[in-house]
Amino acid sequence: MEYQPSMIESWWLSLFEGRNHAIVLAAITFVSHQLFYYGRYVPFWIAEHIPAMDKYKIQDNKPVTSAQRWKCLKGVLIQNHFIQLPMILAFHPGTQMLGMKVTDPFPSLMQIVIQVFWFFLFEDFYHYWAHRLFHWSFFYKYIHKVHHEFSAPFGLAAEYAHPLETILLAMGTFGGPLIWISCTGDLHVITVLIWMASRLLQAVDSHSGYDFPWSMRHWCPIWSGSDHHDYHHQFFVNNYASSFRFWDHLFGTDLKYKKFRAKQALAKAKAAKKEL
Repeated sequence: MEYQPSMIESWWLSLFEGRNHAIVLAAITFVSHQLFYYGRYVPFWIAEHIPAMDKYKIQDNKPVTSAQRWKCLKGVLIQNHFIQLPMILAFHPGTQMLGMKVTDPFPSLMQIVIQVFWFFLFEDFYHYWAHRLFHWSFFYKYIHKVHHEFSAPFGLAAEYAHPLETILLAMGTFGGPLIWISCTGDLHVITVLIWMASRLLQAVDSHSGYDFPWSMRHWCPIWSGSDHHDYHHQFFVNNYASSFRFWDHLFGTDLKYKKFRAKQALAKAKAAKKEL
């Protein structure tokens, strides 16, 4: 029996009819990147203008200024168009040559979950070691220092970095899908788009500067979250992984962070006792 695409699949297929697949994919990827990256920042941007939200700000003595936002926005837009867009244009033809599906039936939910989880694991491992490398004197001074310009990070600053850092860290984002398709020959571009959207949401959240009671790290203990990464920006040490906490725990690169947060918790407990 001939396969009958669903309404969403039919719409998806229509995007490619009579068009160059590589260009269409690049356009879809780039537009979705902009929507998820800047769209995810909007709630945090709103929070930055609401004084009642200051109690959730991790470094509440360092408000985000308009000058910081504009400088960061200009830097990120340059990265988007002159660094990331060319990488996107090169990525899709390469993965299609390896067998990535574009117009076949969409993958199942289970396939998407398994593959995206693998991509998160690979990227986190790669990011941990690449990030530690960037903190060696030469690499930090000439490359990574750009990203650390904001010691109190905010969501928009997630992709504010030296061009070389953007390229090298992107290898962790693109590497997972490339390894998967090379080893299995089974990958759909829909999964890649979902993965990239998920990674963007994670990156903006970890740089947000806010730790809300509903933040993921409160109900998923291995998730890094903004509390984990904010410390790294504040003190320039520890917490090198991007999404999870276990690499830093395993290699002891979160000891100063744990000690600092324990002191904070003790100070809050003492202050609460005095109020009683």
